Amino acid sequence: MTQSQTTPSGHAAIHDEKVTPLSIIKYVYSLALLVFSVVMIMGVIFNESTKLSSDVSPWLALIVFWMAIIWLTMIEGQQASLVGLPPIDFELYKDSHPATYQNTSLAFKGDNLNRYLMGRQYMVLLVVFVINMCGAPLAGAEVFGLPDIVIQIFLGTGIAMILVTCMIGQLATQVDASHCMLDYINNKFALFTLYTAMAIEFTGVMHSSYLIQYILAAVSGKPIESKEEPRSALQFVFFWGRVLMSLVILGFSLTVTFAALFQGKTTMWAGVPEIVSIILFIGLMSVVGMLEGMQIAFFAVAKLPAAERGNGFFAKKTCDLLFSGNGQNLPGFMIGRQLCVVACFFIVARVTTLNVEVGTGENIFGVSDGVQEFLNTGLHAAVITTILASITWQLAASAFPLAFLASPFTYVLLVIALTLESTGICAGAWALARVVKKVMGLQYDEVYVGTPEERVGSKTADEEGGQVLGAPVGEDQI
Repeated sequence: MTQSQTTPSGHAAIHDEKVTPLSIIKYVYSLALLVFSVVMIMGVIFNESTKLSSDVSPWLALIVFWMAIIWLTMIEGQQASLVGLPPIDFELYKDSHPATYQNTSLAFKGDNLNRYLMGRQYMVLLVVFVINMCGAPLAGAEVFGLPDIVIQIFLGTGIAMILVTCMIGQLATQVDASHCMLDYINNKFALFTLYTAMAIEFTGVMHSSYLIQYILAAVSGKPIESKEEPRSALQFVFFWGRVLMSLVILGFSLTVTFAALFQGKTTMWAGVPEIVSIILFIGLMSVVGMLEGMQIAFFAVAKLPAAERGNGFFAKKTCDLLFSGNGQNLPGFMIGRQLCVVACFFIVARVTTLNVEVGTGENIFGVSDGVQEFLNTGLHAAVITTILASITWQLAASAFPLAFLASPFTYVLLVIALTLESTGICAGAWALARVVKKVMGLQYDEVYVGTPEERVGSKTADEEGGQVLGAPVGEDQI
């Protein structure tokens, strides 16, 4: 939709990013980096210099790589939609978006949204793990005879994988879904993804996050309100049994990580004292957790009237910055946030990734070579970061979004994220988002349901021309 077009509800394309000479320059150099990164990764795959292409087949690695990237786009975009849509009455889009209605009817039933967030986060972990198996270069990989310095910058540091995964798999879809929530999940693919996330949560691997959430609620004096009936005796035992299992897995993962750290068996840079590594680990995990919680809190209030987004000093400053102008600071935050998270995880990965050569007798705790090979994959560390730096904070933000908005750390991190986005290294995500929006025919949510103020201010529904506007928001949906 161009700047001159208007929607049936009389809204101009209020969220379209203004194209300026500076933004065009950013698009060009960002997309150039992206294309170069894609070419390098494809070259590495067909050189059989990735794990899957080397062990099985380059063609299989290629197909699985792009399938995983496509699925990641839905996982990331669906989160924005499902977290942002609760304030909108189901009846406003029941007929115009039947698949979206199916998604939200399931996701907003009882406590399913929290279950989805937990399962979805582990899905991201698994999908990114598969992407890395397909496209991450093995040690000593070469491609197209490029100089070692170029290979080291793009492949050795992981920048090529970061740019491709972030810009194509995450950021472009988040930009679109942050304002086109209704259209983005109006399909069966989204419904399949939702069911998959719910199934993953059901396994209980991440259930220790619930215990941490309950502790945070008790400390804050704000008990978490469930939308479901109290658990039966059997449900109670099954739930806490999974929590115990998850705690055992988390405890084992932490023990392995810290034991390896103090034995010098991680990939942390040589010469960095163990205490510094621990401080970095805890500090950066907290920063990532805040960023994960912030995105949930921001989407949770995106469709609320401005008056309902909190009255505190920092809550107002945060919302004024986030929703100012044409609303582009919300997707802009998502881009800057992703860069912050990647930068933090680059160091966290150094702290937590094991560096133990199998067969030398140096295995952690004397475990078998098979177990050591599994630990070397880093999945145990991913469990730590997923629970302690992602899911727990997301669940807390889902329960207390206004508390996150009122934190001064939220405002500071928002400014940092927007500053990083302004560098333009991932500006290509905006251009990709425009292409995806055009190809998929996505419309801004205001086209269908109006602005939050219009929904609250109107007293009657206007259903002419396929529009359903003005229906009061149900109290149970806020």
